[in-house]
Amino acid sequence: MALFKKRAAGRPGEWYYCLEHGTVEEGPQCPAKNRLGPYPSRQEAENAMNTAAERNQSWENDPRWHDKGEGGEGGDGGKGPAAA
Repeated sequence: MALFKKRAAGRPGEWYYCLEHGTVEEGPQCPAKNRLGPYPSRQEAENAMNTAAERNQSWENDPRWHDKGEGGEGGDGGKGPAAA
């Protein structure tokens, strides 16, 4: 059994959205596995779920991420979108 609780990584002044509690946090409060971020401002962290939904929708609509045919590979040979 551990004697000391491991402190979550992060720095004060960084804003996170906690998925477990549905709250915005400044600095490390919840484990990284339960957080989105860091964000540069509280407002951006408050909008984290909308930002994630917009990004997910964008990826869903990107034809480079969809499989083609029965081979299971997309048009790019399974490499994903090209680096910009």
